[in-house]
Amino acid sequence: MAQVPQAYTPKRPGVGIAVLVTDATHPGCVILGQRKSLVGKGLYQLPGGHIEFGETWEECARREVMEEAGIRLKDLRFASVVNTIRLDENYHYITLFMQGEIDKDFTTSEPVNMEPEKNEGWSWRAWDDFPPEEQLFFALASLRQQGFNPFSKNSHSQRTLCE
Repeated sequence: MAQVPQAYTPKRPGVGIAVLVTDATHPGCVILGQRKSLVGKGLYQLPGGHIEFGETWEECARREVMEEAGIRLKDLRFASVVNTIRLDENYHYITLFMQGEIDKDFTTSEPVNMEPEKNEGWSWRAWDDFPPEEQLFFALASLRQQGFNPFSKNSHSQRTLCE
């Protein structure tokens, strides 16, 4: 029996969501965690993940933040997008950055590490006092290279208190 050749399927970029989680009790800060997975192990990341088939950006952001940090969000909005290509890491992702605040009507203000097998834990980090870019997961490093600042609207009056 003759073999039917497999159709060539080109590699395609992945599409993901990363979420800038903010809170009024931690002005100028977002939550960061350190990855445990093979790709980007030890690098700092925001909560996020892959968009599921049929899922909106907002649904994905809310689901991922709840699954990873036990936080419900309010005032969720689009923040930015990056196209990150790291051929040396076999990594090409389009990452949509969403930004939202902790909804204290439903959630405590402190994130909980809901996936300890994937993440070292969550902590508040000042946007203006971030780890160096080489310590950031690829998409987050790309966002920083763009000069994006989630607090730029009121940056002159922002006080940083991440403890």
